Amino acid sequence: MGNFDKKIMKFWEIFYENDGYTKVLVGLRNTLVIAIVGLAIGIIIGTFIAIVKVLPKYKRLPKILDSICNFYVGLFRGTPVVVQLLVAYYVILPLIGINMPALNVCVLVFGLNSGAYVSEIMRGGIMSVDPGQMEAGRALGLSYRVTMLKIVVPQAVKNILPTLGNEFIALIKETSVVSFVGAADLYVAFNYIGTNSYEFMVPYLVMALIYIVLVIIISSLIKVMERRLRKSDRRN
Repeated sequence: MGNFDKKIMKFWEIFYENDGYTKVLVGLRNTLVIAIVGLAIGIIIGTFIAIVKVLPKYKRLPKILDSICNFYVGLFRGTPVVVQLLVAYYVILPLIGINMPALNVCVLVFGLNSGAYVSEIMRGGIMSVDPGQMEAGRALGLSYRVTMLKIVVPQAVKNILPTLGNEFIALIKETSVVSFVGAADLYVAFNYIGTNSYEFMVPYLVMALIYIVLVIIISSLIKVMERRLRKSDRRN
């Protein structure tokens, strides 16, 4: 039996016979939960910030909100997500006396981080929509807020769908740092298998393969959504 075959046998022994696959399934679930819920939070926050940024700055409140949003975006885009995780889990939450599970902290931090990036993506999408759409909505008697949420933002989402897909893929890959706060993800699962088999080559190769498959699946789903949106545009 070759050396690589022995490595595979060791991996299989821990993965299947010692129930290592259960940790992999838990890690995969946590990875997807963090990325999916984090992106959902990011879209909500990012859309709000983008709307604030494109608001006319004639009044005082929009100016104040714009300054707050600029600070938020600069903070989360200017620091690595692993630093944000560590500060949130080991500094901020203990200081304010909140005891939150590591997985929930990861979802929250990834959502806040994603919101900073999605805000710029969404702002670009809103700016790409024909200004006549806003004028038409206002001419029909709709308020600025209703016109933005009902007419402009849906069209902006169509324009930025591929970029949002890239943001989702980035979140999937960035979840590999959640082990710093004790959350179980794919890295933790395969590191457990490698530690118990004293062999890391095969576990890390399998982990890389899983990430590649996830990215391929997400990319395929985004392309399907794009085709459907283009068809609906042609029907309209």
